Amino acid sequence: MGALFSCIPHRDDCRIRTPYLYPDGDNIELFCKPEGDVIAVSDLGETLRWLRMQTLSPRRSPKQNALIADACLTHGVEIYKGMLLARCRQGESLAAVALRVAQAALRVSDLWFTFRTRAVESITDEVADLLTERQFPFDRAEKLAGRSGRAWSPDFHVRAPAQSSLVYVLSTGSRSAARSVAEHVLAAWYDLNHLAAGPEALHFVSLFDDTADVWTQEDFRLVEPLSTIARWSEPDRFVEVLAEAA
Repeated sequence: MGALFSCIPHRDDCRIRTPYLYPDGDNIELFCKPEGDVIAVSDLGETLRWLRMQTLSPRRSPKQNALIADACLTHGVEIYKGMLLARCRQGESLAAVALRVAQAALRVSDLWFTFRTRAVESITDEVADLLTERQFPFDRAEKLAGRSGRAWSPDFHVRAPAQSSLVYVLSTGSRSAARSVAEHVLAAWYDLNHLAAGPEALHFVSLFDDTADVWTQEDFRLVEPLSTIARWSEPDRFVEVLAEAA
């Protein structure tokens, strides 16, 4: 199989540990099982299971399914009962077949970044609809210079009669990614803190998308010293925070 692959006996089949990694750092593992004159190589459904655990919705959209199917088609891999599967026939190299399945698993798992970006965009669109409905003027993704010289783009710059607010929407479908999202927003608020001073000081709001149970109390505490916390599950309270910013 090559030095980078290791084979371990596993029940009635053989487990192959590959050098490829899922986005969270776990190794992609495959399983080989003889079936007559062929050897079936699959991930036993782990890749799509991993992808499902990282996303907000338990159901994938037709477009997401099409992206997954395209990734598998590119590497000559079949999707069967949630598994990524390829057959090693007589005369074929088992290593080459395993490599195809591993590369397909890698590409499918990388779709998480695409799904996550679209999920965040979906939530910010919903927030924009709420602000429009409640008649708050706002700008989206306005670039602001931090004290370090770095440019930041809060999701919303909302203008209210009492005081204007900057809003970051914190959204992810992954518990493992939640802390890094909170740390990114904390870094932004810290670098933009000079905008929170003076006669036209801006109010900082961290809006957590809590429709997915991924946040810990530590995530909330992380951004609380520099911003007001709001939850997307309480839209009326979020509106009150903006209206009563001063």
